[in-house]
Amino acid sequence: MVNNNNTNSTSEKEVQADSSVSVATNPSTQSKEEDMGFKELYEQSLNQLQYGDIARGKVVQVTADTVMVDVGWKTEGFIPIKELKDAQGNVNVSVGDDIEVFIDKRDSEGNLVLSREKAAKLKVWDEIKNVSESNQKIKGTVVEKVKGGLSVDIGIIAFLPGSQIDIRPIKDLDQFVGQTLEFNILKYDRKRNNVVLSRRSIVAAEREQEKKVTLDNLSEGSIVEGVIKNITDYGIFIDLGGIDGLLHVTDISWGRIAKPADIFQKGQKITVKVLSFDREKERVSLGLKQLHENPWEHISEKYPVGVLVQGKVVNLTDYGVFIELEPGVEGLVHISEMYWTREIKHPSKVMNVGDVVNVVVLEVNPEAKRVSLSLKQTTANPWEKLREKYPVGTMVKGLVRNITNFGVFVGIEDGIDGLVHVSDISWKHRVTHPSEYFKKGQEVEAVVLNIDVDNEKFSLGIKQIEKNPWEELPRKYAPGSVVTGKITNFTDFGIFVEIEDGIEGLVHISEISQKRVKSSAELYNVGDKVSAVVKSIDIKTKKIRLSIKDMEAPAPTPSSNPYLNNRENVGSTLAQALADVKIGNQSKE
Repeated sequence: MVNNNNTNSTSEKEVQADSSVSVATNPSTQSKEEDMGFKELYEQSLNQLQYGDIARGKVVQVTADTVMVDVGWKTEGFIPIKELKDAQGNVNVSVGDDIEVFIDKRDSEGNLVLSREKAAKLKVWDEIKNVSESNQKIKGTVVEKVKGGLSVDIGIIAFLPGSQIDIRPIKDLDQFVGQTLEFNILKYDRKRNNVVLSRRSIVAAEREQEKKVTLDNLSEGSIVEGVIKNITDYGIFIDLGGIDGLLHVTDISWGRIAKPADIFQKGQKITVKVLSFDREKERVSLGLKQLHENPWEHISEKYPVGVLVQGKVVNLTDYGVFIELEPGVEGLVHISEMYWTREIKHPSKVMNVGDVVNVVVLEVNPEAKRVSLSLKQTTANPWEKLREKYPVGTMVKGLVRNITNFGVFVGIEDGIDGLVHVSDISWKHRVTHPSEYFKKGQEVEAVVLNIDVDNEKFSLGIKQIEKNPWEELPRKYAPGSVVTGKITNFTDFGIFVEIEDGIEGLVHISEISQKRVKSSAELYNVGDKVSAVVKSIDIKTKKIRLSIKDMEAPAPTPSSNPYLNNRENVGSTLAQALADVKIGNQSKE
């Protein structure tokens, strides 16, 4: 009996240690069911597992809501089914599987509640502690980009600050999402469920190892492969493996490169040649074009002047079109060499980048790396045909297309205008501006004066339709003859008198009267008719000199003093010279 009493006393103390179970102190009052519960609790108390422990159990049943697991207690525990489903919603355990579970609690009905998630988290925190204390690495998968860095799954969600991702600032964090990498643990707080990771030291060690290998194998002239790290207007920085090299824009292509960013992209793999290498300063100069033969070395033989070649439009500018003849070789079609007769404001109006065209080589300069091309010379020169069709002296008709202060443009052929210069409009009239006589769209008749094929100029004349009236004047008005005309204009140096329609002569102020005259306006008005003696006519300069005073009575006999005579002669000669100068200026006006 003593032994029995001792046994009962011990079991009661052990059962009372389980705070979730209440046992009556009077055994005589317990029912049969309570005795069974007591025995079960007693047997469980002998088991070393306690709430909060992790145990291995065997799956004994899988239902729609729960998974039953035998952990060695008389009553199986259950796990909510959601804890055992993968991302696609599939249950990832089967009956008979051994799994680790967390002994959690009993629910209100006395059922043992287990948790696989809590078991996993407990193991993760143990691993985090061990990794942090031993300064080891832990693997994780980047889940998403978050504010200030990345979210990483290491069994629990940890934070990787942007400053701890690499030894250099990284702008594009999205590139890491989905990658499984190794990390160091900067700090952790289990109570706050917080873990901060870092990759800086890992990346630094990796790059240092890469640099050592790269430096050991790098030499001038070697061909290496790298990854484009950064692109600027002056060149490209390439990661060769722990060390960066510069591919200058001038070493990218034998041809012209506007912007490297138009051709290359960050992260792109590229093969280059080492041009120079400073091991101490760790500076590497790279070349891409040096992987190919310089096409300009034999450019003159390959593209002789006059040959017809085909190329692709690669650039359009205000002054012309750049045509790629082959990789690294471009030629320019100047805007003046695009069309014979068609006027264009910008090449983009008629061409697009990527167009394939035929052109003629005009000039090759290997030293300056320039090739001049012509598009218009792939067709016949219409100016040659124009010269054959309209010999000098041919009468033509056309419509006025444009009027300028220096002349009138008349459309003769499709795209070809002839110019009537202001000096070729009239023999007689002084034309201030052609718009006084012509309007756009007006039909005019003209004479072909000249066709300059080389300079593409078509000269016309309207006054040449009539005979030059100045050629008849010397015969009509011999020196000494008297003419009558109307005063048309006064100047400081004399009077202009119209003796025929559009033909004027000048009466110099010294030729107005025998008397001294300060101003011609003292004696005459515009419109007055006067008679004058013809002094001279110059056909080339179109100048007529007249004299009114010669119509008056002869002046008194000059003094016999030879000094005075000479002085008067000198004065008359000087006055005449000044008159010629002023008449010349007046005719220019």
